[in-house]
This record gives sequence, structure tokens and C-alpha cells, in this order.
Amino acid sequence: MKSFYQVMTSIMLLGGVIMMSSCTKQKSLPETLPQTRGVEQAWALWTEADGSEADFCRFVEEHLCQTDSERVALFESLSRVLENVYQSADMLTVELLRPTQLTNASEPAEPDWIMSGYSPLAHFSDDMFANKLAFVTILNFPHYSLEVKNRLGRQWTREEWAMARLGDVFTTRVPAKVKTQMAEAFADAENYIADYNIYMGNLRTEDGRTLWPEDKVLLSHWNLRDELKALYGKEDGQEKQEMIYEVMQRIVRQEIPQAAINGSDYIWKPYSDTKQAEPYTRYERILAVAKAYFAEDAYCPSAPTGIQRNFEEGVEIPAAELDSLFRALVGSDQVQDVASVIRARLGRELRPYDIWYDGFKARASLAEDALTRQTRALYPDANAFAADMPRLLTQMGFYSEDARRIAHHIVVEPARGSGHAWPCLGRKEDARLRTRIPKTGMDYKGYNIAVHEFGHCVEQVLDMYFIDHYMLSGVPNTAYTEASAFLWQHRDLQLLPGARMGNGINNPDEVLDQFWSMYEIMGVSLVDMAMWQWIYAHPKASAKELCEATVQIAKDIWNRYYEPVLGEHDCVLLAVYSHMVNAPMYLPNYPLGHIVQYQLEEHLAQCATQQDFAAEYARIYRLGRLTPKEWMIQAVGATPSVDPILRAVSRVVD
Repeated sequence: MKSFYQVMTSIMLLGGVIMMSSCTKQKSLPETLPQTRGVEQAWALWTEADGSEADFCRFVEEHLCQTDSERVALFESLSRVLENVYQSADMLTVELLRPTQLTNASEPAEPDWIMSGYSPLAHFSDDMFANKLAFVTILNFPHYSLEVKNRLGRQWTREEWAMARLGDVFTTRVPAKVKTQMAEAFADAENYIADYNIYMGNLRTEDGRTLWPEDKVLLSHWNLRDELKALYGKEDGQEKQEMIYEVMQRIVRQEIPQAAINGSDYIWKPYSDTKQAEPYTRYERILAVAKAYFAEDAYCPSAPTGIQRNFEEGVEIPAAELDSLFRALVGSDQVQDVASVIRARLGRELRPYDIWYDGFKARASLAEDALTRQTRALYPDANAFAADMPRLLTQMGFYSEDARRIAHHIVVEPARGSGHAWPCLGRKEDARLRTRIPKTGMDYKGYNIAVHEFGHCVEQVLDMYFIDHYMLSGVPNTAYTEASAFLWQHRDLQLLPGARMGNGINNPDEVLDQFWSMYEIMGVSLVDMAMWQWIYAHPKASAKELCEATVQIAKDIWNRYYEPVLGEHDCVLLAVYSHMVNAPMYLPNYPLGHIVQYQLEEHLAQCATQQDFAAEYARIYRLGRLTPKEWMIQAVGATPSVDPILRAVSRVVD
């Protein structure tokens, strides 16, 4: 999951002419100054508090680079400054969040919960405009729009790309108090979700039976979903699946008893007990984040909604384009074709929760209990997984020296939540793999998630420690790190000791599995995007109204794309993901990541050996933070598309 986002771009580029917008009144550039893009952008953000027009003219004369060598020297100096600032702030954040995020830390006290919403970078932009380093940057490294980056970027050198990314750093002047409001809203949402556990041993059937052992505790939604997946083929599997399905719907509709959330003593019947339901806390957390976005809107006139900033400036793919991409797959004929295969394998009509059908994976034919015994023996704690990372890398094809170097920069820590990867923001910091490990050791589900997070961390180390320019460190957007995580996660069984590596792209079941995963998460993402459209159309809505609207959105998308396949009119299952609360508008990164992953898989399938595979994977993830389209062109020679997976599914079902 992403740990922060950057608000970028407050300009519009039309026909090569820059029009810089800010909170200040539009003003003409003094004729005595060079009519350059950087000067125009800096003048648009210059306010009376920064000085007079004459002060600005003197500032430009003093700080505008006159030669290429001066500009290169300034670029290197600014890169060093930003790396140290981002890295130091992140290291402080990691330490402050340790009690609320890790299980091996002390129990969180009141100061820990308060500081979990603190952002060390909240005042950074204010400070840089005040000391005018922001203006020095803007003068010499102007911002280029996404359209220009995609159009001109093919001819840029790596250094020119890095300089263009430096131009994305200071494009708005959002006050520190507004950034602090956002950080606090995100922290409150994260803390709410991190403790949203369901004690499965407390659930009862209508006739009073218990289906799970007393100590079974599942975090919503992740562990509930994974438990549901693991129940296929079990003797009592479908009865348990039906109960999990009911619990999930009650979470969405806010009908779950308050005492059942992280409550170890409350006994309840999910089919009938809605007494003393939780107030609309889930939707209150979403609205708190929305209000923080609203506060930012006034300072970002070229992208005046959180939706635009998230997709057009963060993801760098407009929401409408992603919406069309997703609907092309969920509305395709191939969905019914794959559903027919699942129906035949299950020997029954499909149910809504079969959206998580797990039978295409190689592990579906294996006993999960046996896999859990193996993973618990291998990984009794976080240190054991950390010690095994070099082997995992060599198993994937990395040479021993590279494997040791990559693993050296990854720290494994036990998480309170479901687990996540925390990136390194500088070359004196490690990537952090957070995973949930019970006292009994890492079960198979936990291992599968840990391998996913390991895929994130490997990418994060490659495009930080193995890259040519700091300003290009990272990936185009979080979907591209998800693609790396999926590449690793799909090979989890092959990474166990003694297993043989292979490429599953030519395996028919692997193709169907990836397609069905896209079908599921694209529907969830469509709900998330539509919910935010509704929020912006109803900025004064209450939590109750947001709940009702989200439920209706989930029903509408289900009825159109999923009811014809999985049945049940007005199902709300697509709104259960916890990301909708603690990671607003993040969900579309998952299906985009699946799309990118499949195109990478097709490309990497051409590698002759496992070492060639690792070398090409490393080359691709050292491309860094180009735009999404340019990254894909340089990686595989094509832009993101669902056409490859649709063609592959057609070949398989035919």
C-alpha cells in the first residue's frame, strides 16, 4: 500500500503555451524577464508575501541558470537535498508508527495514537516557498504536463526525464494545516481498519452451531476473503462460505453489531442478529478523508478535486480512461466463458462469493493444512523469513551477489494489520516488509501475502539502489509496484524449498486465474471510483447518506456486470474492501497492476533461462518513474491494455 501521495501539477499546457494557475490572481509576466516556462510558472506562484515585482526580477536574475553545466550542478544539489529530506522524514514516520503498526513494539499508548497522524513533511512545502528554494527549482526545472511528457518523453535522455520529475515537486502551495488534516484523516482510517477483527469462533448458525475454532480471528476484509477462498473443496466449506458472505454484507450495510468488531466475548448469529449495530463509523472515516480533500481543492485550481489529483496527477491515467478499460473486461463475453468452466468444476450454480473462486491456482489441488505445516516450520517468526530472502531471490533467477545485495536492504517486521510493504525513500534507508505472523508461525495464507509484499520490496530496492538518478526512483504509479508483487505472489509455491521454477503464463489455469482476479477487482474498483464521484456531487452528505449511496452503487454495478454471471439481485459484496476506508481511490491500482503484470508475463515468457528472466525483470524495474505509458513502451513495447488477456482467455476456452 502506498504510504503517501504527492500533490503535483497546477498548470495547464495548451499548444506549447503554459498557463499557470494558483490561488493568486492571474498576472502578466514582467516584460523585462526572460519569457521561459520556468519564469512563468514561478511568477504565477509568487505572492505579495514573497516580495514585490522588482524583488522577483532580481530573484530571477540571480537564480536562473545561464549554462547547461550550472543547471546540471543545481539538479544534482537539489536531488541530494530532496533525498535527505524525504528519507529523514520517512525514517521518523517509521519510528513514530512502530507502536501502532507492529506487534513486536510496545502496546500503543495515547501519545502513539496521536502521533500516528503526524506528518513530518506537512510544513515542507511552506518552508521551501518561504526560503525560496521552491522558486529556485521552478525557475530552472519547470513542470511539464502529462500530455507533454508522453509526447516528448520518447526523445528525452534519462537525465532529462529526471529533471522533468524534479519539475513535479513544487507545483502548488497547499498550507501545512491542510496537509496535517489529511495526514490525521488517513491515520484515523488506518487505525480503524487495523483493529477490525472478526472472532469467527463467536459466530453461530441459526440452530446454534459453531463452525470455527474459538481462537480463529480474521481481519476484515483481507483474512475473511482469504478464508473464504481456502474453503473450496472442504466438507463443510460452502456452509462456512455462506456465513462469511453474510458477515461481509453486514459490514458493508453497517449492520454488524458494535460488540462483534474486535470483540472476543460477543456471541452472535450473522443471519439474524443486527442488534446494537455499529454506528456509521466506516463511512464517517471515509467522509473525514473527503473533507481533507475538499480543504486541498481550493489550492489546486488546475486539478480542483481529489479525484483529478489522484488519477490525472498521481496515477497519471485519467479516471474515465481506467473506467473504460475495466468495463471492457467485466462486460466481455469471456466472463461467461470462464464462469462456465468454474460452474462445471464446482458442479453447482455459482454464488456471489464465487467471485473469489480459487480453484485455478496450482495450490487449489493441494491441502492447505499441509502447506501451512511447511510454512510454519520454515518461518516461525519474521527473522526466519528475512534469513530466507536471499534464497528466494536466487530461486527466482538472481545471481547470488545481487540476491544478497537486494535482501540486505529489506527489513521484515511483524504487522498488526494484514501486512504491507513500506518503501525506502532514500539510499540510507531499507524497504520494510510488514507481515502478520501468529505465535504458531507463518501459515500458508500469511506466506502467500508475505511473498506478495516481498515482490513490492524487491521492486523498491531495485528502483532506489540500482537506479541512475534519484529523481527517477520508484515506479510510474502504485499499480506498477502491484504488478511486481503479483509476479512474485503467483510463484509462491515455486519459491518453496525444493520446488522447480517455471513460467505459468502458458498454463491455461494460470490464464483463467488472472482473468478471474481482474474480473473481481475491477468491479470493486468501479464501486470505489463511483463512490468518490458521488461524494464530490454531495459534499455535505452525512455518513448515513454515504452508506446508503455506496450500497446502491454496489448494487447497480453488481446487477449490471455480476448478477448475470453469479446471480443474486442487489448484492453489495463489491463494497466490502477495507481499502475503500483506509486507502481512498487506491483500489484501481490493483486491476491496473494485474493488466501490467499480464503484459509483463507475456514479455518475460520469452526469456530462455531463469537468470534471463531475473535480468529482464531487473532491467524493467530500473526504468524508474517514467509516465505509465512510456514505462510500458520501454518495458514491453505496448501501452496498458486488456486485449492480451482477453485474447489469451479466448484461446484457452476454445
